[in-house]
Amino acid sequence: MTPFIRNLLILAAAAIVIVVLNLEVAVITVGLILRIVFIIAIAVVAYLYWRDFGRREISTWSQRATVVFYAAVALLVVDIGWWMLTGPKGRDLLVAILVAAACGYAGYRTWRDQQSYV
Repeated sequence: MTPFIRNLLILAAAAIVIVVLNLEVAVITVGLILRIVFIIAIAVVAYLYWRDFGRREISTWSQRATVVFYAAVALLVVDIGWWMLTGPKGRDLLVAILVAAACGYAGYRTWRDQQSYV
């Protein structure tokens, strides 16, 4: 038996157990908890990166550049959190993508301008 067939059989057995024992609510609950834990893990990694590398460099920037950069990052965090928790569709998805792109552009442009002056 190939590993692919074996893994499909294991997946089918797990699905049958979930359906037979009526565990759909438990699966949804675990999925939501895992989604929240994933968001927290991303936030912790981003914070540790900022604490080790970004804080020293950003402290040398002008006040305006610092405010623009942190505002772009904060709006991007809110946008990603909203995207992950609600799953936008249609126009909301378009707006979420445009906001993320604008935040990325503002942060990158601010960082790049500060690199050219140093």
